[in-house]
Amino acid sequence: MKTAEGFILRSLAKEYIITAENIQNVNFNKLISLNESAAYLWQSVQGKEFDADTLADLLVERYEIDRETALRDSEAIIEKWKEAGIATE
Repeated sequence: MKTAEGFILRSLAKEYIITAENIQNVNFNKLISLNESAAYLWQSVQGKEFDADTLADLLVERYEIDRETALRDSEAIIEKWKEAGIATE
């Protein structure tokens, strides 16, 4: 799994959004909003290979949650990122 090229994370006040680097690629009907933990994960793996275990390790390290919850959350975020077209296998 890898984050799709051409997208960047932007901070708007206390919110985070993923936008296309090139305005021609922007589809405002499909703007992706991330919470703080999802933004942290995106920043940590952008441009790198990752899987659910990678994301789970990051969550456990930063938020001190149990591994089972972290893995479940990581699998869910990967599915959302794939559906939104911002991560590819």
